[in-house]
Amino acid sequence: MTRLIGLSRAKGLAATITGSRVYLRPPHRRDRDAWIRLRTISRAFLEPWEPSWAEDALSKSAYRRRLRRAAQDQEQDLGCAFFIFHRESDELLGGISLSRVQRGVAQSCSLGYWIGEPYARQGYMTEALRGLLTDCFGPLDFHRIEAACLPDNESSRRLLEKCGFRREGYAHEYLRINGRWHDHLLYALIEKDFRKEDAPPA
Repeated sequence: MTRLIGLSRAKGLAATITGSRVYLRPPHRRDRDAWIRLRTISRAFLEPWEPSWAEDALSKSAYRRRLRRAAQDQEQDLGCAFFIFHRESDELLGGISLSRVQRGVAQSCSLGYWIGEPYARQGYMTEALRGLLTDCFGPLDFHRIEAACLPDNESSRRLLEKCGFRREGYAHEYLRINGRWHDHLLYALIEKDFRKEDAPPA
C-alpha cells in the first residue's frame, strides 16, 4: 500500500536539505530583507520568465502574503516552498517550490524555481534541485514531478534535462508569463527514472 504523507507532517520537511555548496529550508520572516534585495536587483533578469509582477511585488506586505500562502499550502498538503542559500556565506540565492500537489492515485506535483541574477549559471540551482528531488521521492512520497518552461529558456531546459527530466510534450498558450500567454515545453521525472539516474555505477 502506498504510504501517503502530508507535506505538513512529512518527516524531514522542516529540516535543512544540505548539499556541498548550498542548503535549502522553508522561508522565514527574517529572510524578508534578503528576498526583497535579491528580487530587486534581479528584476530585469527574472521578469521575462515569470507571471507579471504586481505593483507591490517587492513590498514587505507582499512578502508577508507569500509566507502566509506558503504556510497554508503546506498545512493543506497543496505545496511547499524552499529558499536556497549558500552554505558558507548564508546568502540567499533563489527559491524552489512544489505546487499543484495530487495525492491518491497520482502522487504528483509541479515544480517551480528561480535564481537571483548574480548566482545564475554557476550550478547552484542544479545542486539544489537534485537535493530536493531526493526528498520528493523519499519522505514527501511523490511518484511524479512535473515542470514546464518557455521554449527559448535554454537555462531552464538544460537544468531539467541535467536533473533527469524527460520532455513529454508541447502545450500551446499554457501559462500567462510577463503579461502574455506563452507556449511551454512540458517535462516530467518519475521516481524509477530518478533512482536509476541517481544510482552509483555498477
